Amino acid sequence: MQVYLVGGAVRDELLGLKPQERDWVVVGATPEQLVHAGYRAVGREFPVFLHPETHEEYALARLERKVAPGYRGFVTEFSPAVTLEEDLRRRDLTINAMARAPDGRLIDPYGGRADLDARRLRHVSPAFAEDPVRILRVARFAARYAGLGFTIAPETLALMRRMVAEGEASALVSERVWRELERALCEAAPQRAFEVLRDCGALGVVLPELQARPDLEHALAALRAAAEAQSGAAVRWAALLARLPGQEIEALCQRLRVPGDYRELALLSARLRARLCAGAAGARHPATDPHGLLELFEAADAFRRPQRFAAWMEVLVADAHGRDPHAAQASVDAARALAAQLTGAFAAAAAVRLKPPELQSARGPERAALLRRQRLRALSVASGNPV
Repeated sequence: MQVYLVGGAVRDELLGLKPQERDWVVVGATPEQLVHAGYRAVGREFPVFLHPETHEEYALARLERKVAPGYRGFVTEFSPAVTLEEDLRRRDLTINAMARAPDGRLIDPYGGRADLDARRLRHVSPAFAEDPVRILRVARFAARYAGLGFTIAPETLALMRRMVAEGEASALVSERVWRELERALCEAAPQRAFEVLRDCGALGVVLPELQARPDLEHALAALRAAAEAQSGAAVRWAALLARLPGQEIEALCQRLRVPGDYRELALLSARLRARLCAGAAGARHPATDPHGLLELFEAADAFRRPQRFAAWMEVLVADAHGRDPHAAQASVDAARALAAQLTGAFAAAAAVRLKPPELQSARGPERAALLRRQRLRALSVASGNPV
C-alpha cells in the first residue's frame, strides 16, 4: 500500500500558497485494509476514508467510466491494481493532476508543473468532456488565479465550447450549478468565472436571464467592485443581479435553489433600486424627504433586519461601478454619498425609543403610530427637511 498527497495541496504548495486542505490517494489497497487500519468509510459513490487521527480524506485509486449523460453518469472502478497515473489521468486540469510521494518526490505525468509555470489551465485528457461540472470548475479556477495571470489553454476552451454545443452543460443539475457558482462568488476575481462561462457559451445555459441582458458588462463590473470591497458572497450575488427585473431574479433563484438570504438580498436590492430611481425623478428625492426615507426603510424591513439593510448599502455602491467608465468615479462618489446619507438617516431613526410613560399609555396600533411619528421627527432633523 502506497499513500500519496494529491491535487490542490500539491498545486498550492508549488504556487507558494498555503493549502486549504490535503487530500490523499491510496494505491494498492482494499477498503477492508483501510477499515482494519482504523480509517472510517465516508464515501457514497466510491471508497473515501477519514484518517483516524487527522480526519483528512484518503481515497482509493480509481477509474471512472462514462455510461450516461451528465456528471452523474459514471461508473467508478477501484481495485489494488489501479495505478497512481491512472487515477491522476481522470482529473480535470493538469495542475490538479500532480502527486507528492512520501519521500517528497513530485509525480507529474501530465505536465502540471509546466502549466503552473506558464500560468495555464489545461485539461488532462479527452475524458474532461465527459463531466460538464468541469466547465464550472475551470471557470472557478480562472476566478481564483486571475490575479496570478492564469489563462485557459485554447484547446481547453475549445473543448468546453464543444461540450456546450453538444448539450452536456444542459445535463447539469441545479444544486451542483449553484454549489460551483457560490464557490466562484467567493474567489478573488469572481467576475472572471462568469466571463469564462460567457466565452464558452455555458452562461446562456446556467444563467440565461443574465446572458440575455444588454448590460451584462455592467453586472460583471458591479460584481468585481463588490469583490474588491471584500463584500460577502450574498452581496456579490445581489450586485451581479441588481439590474434584473424582480420576476427574473425570483425565477433564477428558484431554479438554482439559491439559499434564502441570497435570494432575499438580490430581490430587495433590485426592488429598492427601482424605488430610488423612480423617486429621483420626482419633486423630492426619497433620500432627502423624511416620509420617503421612512417608507424606504420600512420597505427594506430595515428596523427588524439592519444587517440586511447594511448589505444593501454595499450593493448600492457596487452597482455604481458598472456605469460609463468616463463617469465612473463621479457615479461611485455619488453612490457612496447616498449610502452614507441613508446609513446616517437610518441610524437616527433606529435610535428612537419610546419612553416608559409612552409605552404604558399606548398599545398595539397606537404604539406603532407613535413610534412612526417620532421616527419621522428624527428623520426630519437628520435630513434637514421639516415633516
